[in-house]
Amino acid sequence: MFHFQPNTLRKTSVLLLVMASVQPWAVQAQDNQPATGKLTAVKVEALEEKNASEETESYTVISTPSATGLNLSLRDTPQAASVITQQVIQDQAMDSISDALRSATGISVKAVDRGRNSLSARGFDISNYQLDGVPTVTGNIGLENASTVIYDRVEIVRGSTGLLNGSGDPSATVNLVRKRANSENFAGNVELTLGSWDQRGGTIDLGSALVSDGSVRARFIAHREEADSFIDLENTENTVLYTIVDADLGDSTRFSIGGSDERTERNGIYWGGLPIWFADGTRTHWKRSKTTATHWNQWDTKEQNVFTTLDHSFANNWTLRANASFYRQDEDSNLLWVWGEPDKTTGEGMSAYPYLYGAAPKQSQFGLMASGPFSLFGRDHELVVGLMRSKHEGGWDNGGVPESTVPGVGNFYDWDGSYPAPVWNPTELGSFDTTNQSAAYTSARLQFTDNFKLIAGARLSNWETTSDPAVWNGGAGYHISHDNLLTPYLGAIYDLSAQVSAYASYSEIFKAQTARDRNGGYLDPLTGNSYEIGVKSAFFDGGLNASAAVFYVEQDNFAVRDGDNKVPGTNIQAFYGAKGTESKGYELEVVGELATNWDLTLGWTHFSAKDAEDNDVAVEHPRKVLKLFTKYRLSGALDGLSVGGGVDWQSEEPRRQVNPATGVEEKIGQPGFSLVDVMAKYEFNDQLAVQLNIYNLLDENYYESSWGTFTYGDPVNARLTLNYRF
Repeated sequence: MFHFQPNTLRKTSVLLLVMASVQPWAVQAQDNQPATGKLTAVKVEALEEKNASEETESYTVISTPSATGLNLSLRDTPQAASVITQQVIQDQAMDSISDALRSATGISVKAVDRGRNSLSARGFDISNYQLDGVPTVTGNIGLENASTVIYDRVEIVRGSTGLLNGSGDPSATVNLVRKRANSENFAGNVELTLGSWDQRGGTIDLGSALVSDGSVRARFIAHREEADSFIDLENTENTVLYTIVDADLGDSTRFSIGGSDERTERNGIYWGGLPIWFADGTRTHWKRSKTTATHWNQWDTKEQNVFTTLDHSFANNWTLRANASFYRQDEDSNLLWVWGEPDKTTGEGMSAYPYLYGAAPKQSQFGLMASGPFSLFGRDHELVVGLMRSKHEGGWDNGGVPESTVPGVGNFYDWDGSYPAPVWNPTELGSFDTTNQSAAYTSARLQFTDNFKLIAGARLSNWETTSDPAVWNGGAGYHISHDNLLTPYLGAIYDLSAQVSAYASYSEIFKAQTARDRNGGYLDPLTGNSYEIGVKSAFFDGGLNASAAVFYVEQDNFAVRDGDNKVPGTNIQAFYGAKGTESKGYELEVVGELATNWDLTLGWTHFSAKDAEDNDVAVEHPRKVLKLFTKYRLSGALDGLSVGGGVDWQSEEPRRQVNPATGVEEKIGQPGFSLVDVMAKYEFNDQLAVQLNIYNLLDENYYESSWGTFTYGDPVNARLTLNYRF
């Protein structure tokens, strides 16, 4: 049980956070290094290069702007924040963003099926993504499924980040920071991978100056991977292309332009999951290779992004940044939904329905931001002001077949995916929405005393969405707008010692809703408050960071089903706005270098989240999670050898479901379990290294459940990586 109350958190808002040992605008990029086979950094005062984790070989970073727009150190950020650096990604051979998020403190990643994941933090879905700090809306299959190859690091700020994102959930914001063109010399690396289930892949990463003085640099990354699966019929192919050009237009101006294209073909992949119950009410136990997919199942995606930024530094240490980007996703799927409770003896009783789905969401965005120091009352402070505007268009087309033509499933024990391919009906518009959002925001770091600073900010937003008449909205389009929405943010830091600080923060929650009530009206936006207090510390010049946070979140106008009532004139379920959800808990984290050659990431999370009727929410996610990984590089006769390992432990998932035979609600959530991973890496010299990662070493048999079905987690598997730098 948690014994703190919201009033306590409000009163504790006088506890305030601390300044970092280095002022953000004073951080210097690394000097150029001689050619050692690595992409050498250029001495440019651009924000990304100050923070780039590629060359540090560290498990932590100096600073992050993801919470407030201010480039604050982790210790100076008045919210729980984690960073998955390039070294962590390499040591654990993280193939996708989901892999990286699985290792992050406070983040839970669970399979919905074999195509999608459910992401949660503090009891709420994660819907806020950023690309290089730019808020980005993703589609049905989100950015969490993207490859890691083009990203320097993954930054996570837990709690509400409405200051920069506007509408969103009070869970966490995930910021994917791209790799930059930082090399003055021609350099790069080639990586080859082999893994379980016939996994094979290759990556080439090249960087070079385009002019003799190094002021214009380019980088190109190409990646290809193919793999089968422990699940029958399933195989995937992933191709990534990425290029960026960074140009120094004089000593004070930098221009960047780049683009990426990622295509993933998923064949024989299942939608939904495996049945939990037999018809007699007993639990099923399938082989981990069992599938509901067919040979014609297909779930393909394409992600394309074009972006550009212009940074200019003034003589007074102020900087001006303009950015623009365009993001598009295409999803094309032919799938079969299989459901029901089969007879335990005969395997009969399952039903199926083919489904055709296509979507092409896209977003265009423009932003302008100015930041810099100013003096007031004899002290130095920092200010950020910004404008942003975005347009997002999203929706989908869907189709099926006449129900009378759908063949039966037959004996599910004998299922081998040979179910006949359908002849599709013409597709129809399922949904199409256009959302425009514009905002002005500001935040300031005010240094009141040597030990005390206040971070205050606000965002003024205009938000509107228009939905065309379509199947999903019952053929009735709608228009919803919210103008002059004010989202305040307040954080405070107090320096307890040279290494330790206490902090408190408060932010408001806003998320527009399209649910309708029994009178046909649209629900007011989901609103609420997020409170957090904690302690942070930084040791060894920021090489080791530790934090402890306590949080409380409350929401109003939470959409709850209004019995069997429908929206007038439609068959759409009606909702009402309830007091909503309350979430409370605490998080602990230690990340960085414990001693020379010894790195560690350690995170612990414990929370409770209930809805307006005191029921658990986010029931597919555990309430207690421990995440640990450590690596040590040996010396002497074993110089060049690094060994590491970790354990992820989680408590029971609080998911419950009604037994189809008895009508009694029972626990179906995965009981508590642990996953053990190990790694070993040998560096023959500065250029050549080989690494072996083994996941789920003890071959723990576990599952993840959703929508009345479940999906098995990966059995024991291995990945061998050969990397050559030049």
